[in-house]
Amino acid sequence: MLESLKPHYSVTWVNRIADIPQADWDALAMPLKTPFFEWEWLNNMETSGSTTARTGWLPNHLTIWREHSTDNLPQRSLVAIAPLYVKGHSYGEFVFDQQWAELAGRLGIEYYPKLLGMSPFTPAEGYRFLIAPGENEDELTALMINAIDHFCDRNNISGCHFLYADPEWKRLMERHGFNTWLHHSFIWQNQGYQTFEDYLTGFNANQRRNIKRERKAVEKAGLVLKTWNGDEIPESLFSLMYAYYGDTCDKFGWWGSKYLTKKFFEQLYPNYAHRVVFVAAYPEYDPHNPVGMSFCLTKGTQLYGRYWGSSDDIDCLHFDACYYTPIEWAIHHGIQTFDPGAGGRHKKRRGFPATPNYSLHRFYHPRLAQIFRTYIGEVNEMEQQEMEAINQDLPFKLESSADEFASQRLLELEKEKF
Repeated sequence: MLESLKPHYSVTWVNRIADIPQADWDALAMPLKTPFFEWEWLNNMETSGSTTARTGWLPNHLTIWREHSTDNLPQRSLVAIAPLYVKGHSYGEFVFDQQWAELAGRLGIEYYPKLLGMSPFTPAEGYRFLIAPGENEDELTALMINAIDHFCDRNNISGCHFLYADPEWKRLMERHGFNTWLHHSFIWQNQGYQTFEDYLTGFNANQRRNIKRERKAVEKAGLVLKTWNGDEIPESLFSLMYAYYGDTCDKFGWWGSKYLTKKFFEQLYPNYAHRVVFVAAYPEYDPHNPVGMSFCLTKGTQLYGRYWGSSDDIDCLHFDACYYTPIEWAIHHGIQTFDPGAGGRHKKRRGFPATPNYSLHRFYHPRLAQIFRTYIGEVNEMEQQEMEAINQDLPFKLESSADEFASQRLLELEKEKF
């Protein structure tokens, strides 16, 4: 569908990212810190059958084009993108809005479908509208929000939600009337470490001993951990990673969050292997067939943990493959932040302070919008108190660099207005 908005702009809604030339899309996505909005990643989600109408993730990307002419021939250039999905449920988001859906149901309001902006199944900060350098961001943002509002009105969409929003972009969207909901992730920050031992020095003596004991347990099990990245990764590891991912998801049954297909993992090779980091655990007697793996992505100075699995329940292998070895690799490669993924029970004890992240919301039913605006401040205050409690219980030495980082982030949070 193509409709004229201004003489020099047009808006197009597309249900397949493949309909947008990769070079045009990536010209806007590559400048972002996050890798999760690049054409190859999102297109793989679609072509692998992971994000489809059948799975409840209908791609519905908003694109803005500048209309112009060259040598009297009409031309157009892609100047803005909003990766969006029409959702019929809330699974795979890791922002748990079921309480709002339940409230809507009690009020007789249809909560689904909803319009969602995020990288599917990826609880990592960085969502924003992708806008070409040199364009008027305020003007294009207003244009895109207007298009979203009209789309939701025409299609009886209950609300528009942007998850894991870029913090700077969040402030822009608040000026456009979106309401902020505070959450937290567990993020490791490189405090200028040169070695893994430098990382250990921030912990109290008891936790330093515990981490060393956990790594020693993996060594005693006769395992050697190897980190693979980019062109060096054997192709066979991609399908093997799916097997381990699937097995881990299956162990948790209904809550296993098994969203990605085998085809998704296989299609990461070779075009997206440069972003992939595998940590593979090999038995000493078989250096070719790993008994456990973790899967991370990297871009610039960022590292993101995604999935893991193993063939046996091996003591402490999860901690080493998902935290310690990636941290060691991160230090060696100049990585500044490591987001190990959802959950926090194990992470806070291993140097990952609770760190704020944000979602943005606009409800189109007046009653639901009013209730959300009335109570979200109280909800955010409770979340802030939870983060403070978590970070007061971290196993660091007094006045360690990690403590200082956590305190600074909470101080910044105090200054935020929700």
